[in-house]
Amino acid sequence: MRARRSVALALTGVLAAVTLAACSNGDAKKETAGTAGTATVLNVGMPNGPQTENHNPFLGSSSGASLGYRWMIYEPLVMINGIKPAEQGKPWLATEWKWADNFTKLSLTIRDGVKFADGSPMTADDVAYSFQIRKDNEGLNQDAIPYGTITASGNKVDLTFTKSQFTNQNKVLTVFVIPKAQWSALKDPSKDTLKNPIGTGPYKVKSFTPQTTTLEVRDAYWQDLPKVKELRYTSYNDNNAQTTALANGASEWSFVFVPNVKAVYQSKDEKNHKLWFPANLGIHGLWINTTRKPFDDPALRRAMDKVISRDDIFMQGEAGYFYPKVESITGIPTPAGDSFIAPEYKDKKHSVDVEGAKSDLAAAGYKLEGDVLKDKTGKPITITLTNPAGWSDYITDLEIIKDNLSTIGIKATVEKANQDAWFKKMDEGDFDAAMHWTNGGATPFDIYQNIMDGKILKPVGKGGVSGNYGRFNSPEATKALDEYATASDETARSTALNTLQKIMVEQMPVIPTSASNVGGLYSTKNWTGWPDESNQYAPAQPTQQNALQIVLNLKPAGA
Repeated sequence: MRARRSVALALTGVLAAVTLAACSNGDAKKETAGTAGTATVLNVGMPNGPQTENHNPFLGSSSGASLGYRWMIYEPLVMINGIKPAEQGKPWLATEWKWADNFTKLSLTIRDGVKFADGSPMTADDVAYSFQIRKDNEGLNQDAIPYGTITASGNKVDLTFTKSQFTNQNKVLTVFVIPKAQWSALKDPSKDTLKNPIGTGPYKVKSFTPQTTTLEVRDAYWQDLPKVKELRYTSYNDNNAQTTALANGASEWSFVFVPNVKAVYQSKDEKNHKLWFPANLGIHGLWINTTRKPFDDPALRRAMDKVISRDDIFMQGEAGYFYPKVESITGIPTPAGDSFIAPEYKDKKHSVDVEGAKSDLAAAGYKLEGDVLKDKTGKPITITLTNPAGWSDYITDLEIIKDNLSTIGIKATVEKANQDAWFKKMDEGDFDAAMHWTNGGATPFDIYQNIMDGKILKPVGKGGVSGNYGRFNSPEATKALDEYATASDETARSTALNTLQKIMVEQMPVIPTSASNVGGLYSTKNWTGWPDESNQYAPAQPTQQNALQIVLNLKPAGA
């Protein structure tokens, strides 16, 4: 469930409203990064609290993953643009790659002249081992890639897979490379703490404290050395402290939700304080428990969709920037997913239509008596909308949805839940409706698979689910997902995806509201070369793999 919020990053996006009140880390003295044209240090921040030293790049709980610096040490075979996943990737540690036999075979040509930070050469054996260790350790194979054979010869690495990897091709190509000599000596690579990370990236660890990890540039690197000579990753105690640091310049780059972003952040330095939060192919929306009556009726879910204001959710709940609005009725985010939208839905955008919803409900057998909507048995329709109390944007979204649903006579209650209890209820299907996220990937397949796949469908009361929280049961959708994943040509693949879009529009198992983002807030005072709307070479989030691309592109301001 990769494109959703992890617990750690969920809290960066949805905790209580941010103010500029003094906080323990927010008032930290700013260290000068340099005068114009002479900057050498870049200060990166995340609001994730004190860290425990662990540079193991596989572990999402490690300090390297939490703060994002693992990508400055460990590099991928191919650099994929997270906001343009359908585009051809940029050769990185692999100079060429070729898929064959309907994406069941992959041949990689490994770049010559690359060295690890300890001076040893990176070889095809290291690359093959980087795949083998994932195959041999389930805990490291987070995307459940069905590896077959893995062989190395000269500068070539050849892999086979037990089924088509069309839907996983970017996940395979972005595998990061580790040195076999170091990792083969670890007892349990899926759990071991790593204190001495050795990668091919341009940086190595200089120092670590629970508050700040400092990286320094290596003496040599297979590309031009970055202009940023030192990276300081500070982990602030909370959103308040992180936002204060951004506002006063102590932090120059972060991913954090700031409700009143213009007043709190941008106005403090209108020239240099920037933000860019582009959409990727993952979504957020109202997940409905389709096993509960009357919400098992697609006609009712479609009517609910017609009255929910995605504009208000974006402008109020998401502060007008954080999670971009999903406009297509298919739920596919644009512009990232433009090329995937079926011809029949190409120009169909969501708009609020209260009268249309009322008409549809009447035709489906529902009765609106005064301001109360009654189901087909004459019972008033009520619904409980629930999310963790601390997830402020989601709670605001629910309040908006509550008001929207009242326009068609549905009485909604917003429940602010305990986070652990909420996760358990979502897992076991014990809820009416909740804001939640989907997986994301190179195509909309990951979105629809997370919402509709019958293979991950579990009965209410049974936990351990990996998606389909709404218990949506559609053999047609499951079949289309299989056909898409295994199709041998683009025509068959498009047909399957168009079927999934039709099911989404007509049955609305999830009401899509917002796109996931891979954004960031950054300052141009000391560094220029950041991605933005006019130069979308990479997503702006410092914890994404593309962060390395950004750092390599930065130059001192005024240089």
